[in-house]
Amino acid sequence: MQRLNALSQSTGVKMFLILTLALLPLGLIALVASLQAIRTTDLEKEALLRVAVTQSARKLSAELTSDRTALLLTASAFAATGPDPAMCARLSIFLSAHDGGGGRYYIYDRQGRRLCGSPLPEPKGLEPSRRFSGRPAQLLPTAQFLVSRAQSANGAVVAIAYYSRAYLEAITSPSGALQNRQISLQQGRDRLLITTHPSAPSRGRSTTLSARLDPPDMILTMSLRDPPVTMARMLSLFLPLVMWFAAAAIGWFVVNRLLIRPLVLLRRTVAAYQPGEVLEPMRRIRTPAQEIVALGDTFRAISEDVATHEAEMAEGLETQRKLTREVHHRVKNNLQIIASLINLHARSAHDAEAVEAYATIQRRVDALSVVHRNHYAELEEHRGVGVRSLISELSASLRATAPAEARRFGIQIDSDNLHISQDVAVPIAFLLTELVELAMLSDPRTAMRISVQLEDERQDRAVLHIVSPALRGSPEMTERLEERYGRVLTGLSRQLRSPLEHDAQTGDYAIAITVLP
Repeated sequence: MQRLNALSQSTGVKMFLILTLALLPLGLIALVASLQAIRTTDLEKEALLRVAVTQSARKLSAELTSDRTALLLTASAFAATGPDPAMCARLSIFLSAHDGGGGRYYIYDRQGRRLCGSPLPEPKGLEPSRRFSGRPAQLLPTAQFLVSRAQSANGAVVAIAYYSRAYLEAITSPSGALQNRQISLQQGRDRLLITTHPSAPSRGRSTTLSARLDPPDMILTMSLRDPPVTMARMLSLFLPLVMWFAAAAIGWFVVNRLLIRPLVLLRRTVAAYQPGEVLEPMRRIRTPAQEIVALGDTFRAISEDVATHEAEMAEGLETQRKLTREVHHRVKNNLQIIASLINLHARSAHDAEAVEAYATIQRRVDALSVVHRNHYAELEEHRGVGVRSLISELSASLRATAPAEARRFGIQIDSDNLHISQDVAVPIAFLLTELVELAMLSDPRTAMRISVQLEDERQDRAVLHIVSPALRGSPEMTERLEERYGRVLTGLSRQLRSPLEHDAQTGDYAIAITVLP
């Protein structure tokens, strides 16, 4: 199922990459064509701007020259013959023909007397002391006016004309429809902004061209700002790429919906399969792909076969469990029969040493029977052999078969709720049998304490302690260990794969055993 999932994902990725790469050249060609069209448009716009700024500069220069000639004639006439109201009226009519607002003009002599002028108040910005000095045309950025002056030949009379921003905008406005334009006049460090398109953005890319006026120290500058970048413009610019990506995405979406997604749902349905169920994957999947429908039907047929086999295996397992229970029962009965036969032979023996030998053998058979019985009881729950029940039953059996002088031998048990495998339980049972028998022979009037506790560091290891005063070091204890018990205890510790430690001062035998989780 994991392979099917990986295959589905890789198919979707591959399909998307194939469609993307296949359509990429077409998208790039369309993008290059779009960029070329934009560049051509920019060049045409720059050419129109160049024509417009040249035209505006010529118109403004012509108007200033024409007006300056009229001012010069009037000033010269006033210097020669004195003020003439008729000439002043003709000058007013001439200037009004150019400026719809009537124009502002003023004629002064050296004494500062106004000889002629428009009825409108004179704008501020040009000091009286500077009327006869300065450039023929001068910008007044503070007052937002352009000043043109002309002096008589003898310098006695000066004629001054003021041009407002509205008049300058009307003169310099290009004949073509150039949107987002901005026109300004610059003279040295002075700059007069004539017009700004209301919709012109304050920031952004712009194209700027300049042209000199007459007088040549004044420059007319026209800036044409690009319109703001909107979502529609960005979409139109990147429309080829959008179409390229959309075509790849739509192709992938269709493949994903019709092929990959049904396969993923089919994989999830199969992954959630539990033994014994009958899969019905096509109940949740709707796809026109007949191959996927056939695959779902195949999984349903396979699940039906598996369910049939699972039922047969469950029936066979139940039969096997019954047979195993019967085998355990017969083995337990056989061990009990062997123990009974040994007991009968022990009763018919007259030699004390033979009786003790029969009792020793019987205790080992009883120990094996206890292990087998506990193993079978815990086998039903698959937990292993319970340590506490094993030691308790084994202690009762050992006390029942103990010699007459050791019938009052006490055994105290302290154990956690632990479980061990049968491979560990058998040597543990024999080890306890050997040590209990050794203690009963050494000092039958004492008692014994058996404890099994988990180690602090590990949860799969426990320590078995067998403590009794009868197991303390003594010459008799050493002799019994050397004769038989020592070799048996060493062999059992090797089976447990752990050293058997003995504290001769306290009579403590300790060994680490493996417990089940």
